[in-house]
Amino acid sequence: MSVIYLLISVSIVVAIFFFIAFIMAVRKGQYDDDYTPSVRMLFDDELKTKPKQIKTTPEKQV
Repeated sequence: MSVIYLLISVSIVVAIFFFIAFIMAVRKGQYDDDYTPSVRMLFDDELKTKPKQIKTTPEKQV
């Protein structure tokens, strides 16, 4: 039975640690960017490079 008390207390400490880490991240502004994800798909094509054009020589007519 004492193991259950130990596990509950350790899980509460871990949960409090993650909650504090989340609050610190929110206060530092890590989750403030709402605009970029909504328009990211619109600018996806600009990152691609244009393929090189193959130069062909005109065929000689006989």
